Amino acid sequence: MSTIFSKIVAGEIPAHKVAETTEFLAFLDISPLAEGHVLVIPKKEVDYIFDIDDETFLGLQMFAKIVAKGIKNAIPCKKVGVAVIGLEVPHAHIHLIPMNRVDDMNFARPKLSPTQEELEATAKKISEALKEVTQRD
Repeated sequence: MSTIFSKIVAGEIPAHKVAETTEFLAFLDISPLAEGHVLVIPKKEVDYIFDIDDETFLGLQMFAKIVAKGIKNAIPCKKVGVAVIGLEVPHAHIHLIPMNRVDDMNFARPKLSPTQEELEATAKKISEALKEVTQRD
């Protein structure tokens, strides 16, 4: 079962990466709810987030926390919301979404259509902010 996320991990499909470790990857959603909407995934392919082994699950949550700090520093927002839907792609993933209102997390509303250049610029802003976050912590 090879998912689009597995193909991104393998480098078969390009993505606007913001952070990566040996076990996890964070990249921009190409149909975001808001600028800076990031998907955080384990590189190991598991469909359902609660089927992930405990150590990987905790690592994924810690990685998401670090990425969320970078998003918050890079994108003007009150908070970074967290959502796990898991129906769109059969590969566990966490949505990190900059938000100023509760409605910013409404997956039923129309998605944005940023250009590749806009996605690249946003990814760079978040990556740079993450460097500052990880140097402080």
